[in-house]
Amino acid sequence: MQIGALIECLEREDDAGEALAALGDLVLFAKVVAMGERFDESPAVYTAGAVARFAGGASDEDWVSLIGALERSGEPGQEFLVRALGWSLAHDAREVAQAPGAVP
Repeated sequence: MQIGALIECLEREDDAGEALAALGDLVLFAKVVAMGERFDESPAVYTAGAVARFAGGASDEDWVSLIGALERSGEPGQEFLVRALGWSLAHDAREVAQAPGAVP
C-alpha cells in the first residue's frame, strides 16, 4: 500500500481505530487515549489527526528516518503508524506544556 493510500485510509475514523487496535501496543494506546482526551477526541479521531499532522508537518529529516525504518520493517504500515503517532504525541506534548497555565 502506498503511503498516500494509507493516510487516506486512516482519515476514516473506523479504519484509524482498527489500525490503532491492531498495533497491540497498550502503552502507545494509553498515550493516544490520554492525549486525545486533552483535545476531546476519541483514540481513532486522534490517530487520524496524528497521521494528517505528521504528513503535513514532519521535517525532511523525519521523512528520511521514516523511509529508512519502512525499508527495514516487516510491517511498513504499522511502522508508519507508530512513527506518525510518536511524532504527533511528542509535538502535542510540547504544545500542551507551553500552553498558558500549563502545569510543569
